[in-house]
Amino acid sequence: MTHPPKSSTAPPPAAATGVPGIPARSRPGPAPIAAPPPPTARRTAFAEGVERVRAAATTEPGRLRIIGAVLALVILAFGAVTAWQTSARAAAADDVLRRSQPLSFGAAGIYRSLADANTAASSGFLAGGQENPESRNQYEKDIREAAAGLVTAAADAEPGSAAETTVTRLNRLLPEYKGLVERARTYNRQGYPVGGAYLRYANEKMQKQMLPAAEALYTTENRRLDADYGDATPYPWAAIALGVLALAALGRAQHRLYRRTNRVLNRGLVAATAATTAALLWLVVGHAVARSGLDGSYEHGIRSLNVLHDARIAALKARGNENLSLVARGAETVTVAGQTYDAYYYDFDKDMAVLGKALTEAARLADDPEGTAPVRAAQGDTAVWQRRHAAARTEDENGNYQQALDKVIGAKDATAACFDGVDRSLERAIAHERAEFGRAADDGRDALAWLPGGAAALTVLGAAGAVAGIGRRLSEYR
Repeated sequence: MTHPPKSSTAPPPAAATGVPGIPARSRPGPAPIAAPPPPTARRTAFAEGVERVRAAATTEPGRLRIIGAVLALVILAFGAVTAWQTSARAAAADDVLRRSQPLSFGAAGIYRSLADANTAASSGFLAGGQENPESRNQYEKDIREAAAGLVTAAADAEPGSAAETTVTRLNRLLPEYKGLVERARTYNRQGYPVGGAYLRYANEKMQKQMLPAAEALYTTENRRLDADYGDATPYPWAAIALGVLALAALGRAQHRLYRRTNRVLNRGLVAATAATTAALLWLVVGHAVARSGLDGSYEHGIRSLNVLHDARIAALKARGNENLSLVARGAETVTVAGQTYDAYYYDFDKDMAVLGKALTEAARLADDPEGTAPVRAAQGDTAVWQRRHAAARTEDENGNYQQALDKVIGAKDATAACFDGVDRSLERAIAHERAEFGRAADDGRDALAWLPGGAAALTVLGAAGAVAGIGRRLSEYR
């Protein structure tokens, strides 16, 4: 006999279908896909670095590390910029002394040699069959010197430059000029008047083609010299500014440490300050000395040399025109303001005016007795030359050709002696001024010689001292 359970809870109702207690199977289909989590923004290395610096700056050790890094960076930047700027200026100063000034002097020498060769050729022509060996040897010497100068200029000219084009042109014209002079000599010795025409044609080639080309070369080399001076003399303001900034940063860091620790001196920072100060003083004083030397070499050397070269060239051209006036015998004329003049006498007067002005300027620029004396001697010979030339011109205009010739190339009281005196005096003055230039430029270059390496070494020591000083303070936190 069965009895119903005594529990009062009713049993669950039976399922309509299926096994009781087993849930019904759901309809087939794809399982639902969970939504992905929102992407997190990626941080850049710079942002992470900034965050770390910001976090480090909240603690005193972190601040000290930042200060040490900044001090070392500023000091090293000062050293790097100093080495860079002073190296460039030292190289430019060396170029002034060893490259551009010698090239400028060589270009002036080419001009002088060509003009002197032209003068010697006309002097030998006037002597006719009695040409003296000195005149012939001087002509050959001038041609050799001009050719050697062109070889040097060609070796130093940059490919495709104006200097290279000018040198090439002069190398082509020089043999042509020599050929004309030799033909003039040959016909002159045989007594043919056509020799004078060949000599005038050679002079025209020299005056209108060769000497202007030589002058252009001289101008080009002078521009290069001026550019080297321009690179060597400016103050290195960027390096000076960084040096002042480095000293200010070191002073600020030491003041901060003093306020926080009451310690007057930090040995590392004091050593860094001393090294940086020494580098900055060396930079300022060394460059001031170098600038003074280079400026002196220009004011008392280059300017005087330029004026003396102009004077010597004017004297050579005047002498050539004086000779050619007797060769041409009035065949060449020029009309100025409605009045007709002998072309060579007219050019002679212009050249002598240039010579007088150049000698006056050279005397003003000469700053010692050794430089003044030869210029005064040249002025005296020039005055005598003009008086003797006036007498010779009077004889020529009166038809006394032989008397005029004797007063120009004769053995006694001739203008040739005056010209020789002027030329010798100017040569001495040029040698003196070039020596003055060399001494001043050498002093200026030497003032910069050790500065790049020395300043770099001092700033490295300064950066090491700054790091060591900050490191000493950091050790107190460990």
